[in-house]
Amino acid sequence: MSTQTASADCLVCDAPFTIDAAWEKGEIIECASCGQEHEVAETTPERTRIELAPEVEEDWGE
Repeated sequence: MSTQTASADCLVCDAPFTIDAAWEKGEIIECASCGQEHEVAETTPERTRIELAPEVEEDWGE
């Protein structure tokens, strides 16, 4: 049984990395080269799209 993967390039440093097909929308992927976090924005059998992950903000207990 093989695991399907997709490839993408880091949106900051252009380093290639692999995305496991089992990952779902909203999961975070970190670039091994520069450490930038990316969020899986869309994943279908035909296409995987990533975006820069949003910065974590403090909620100060709100």
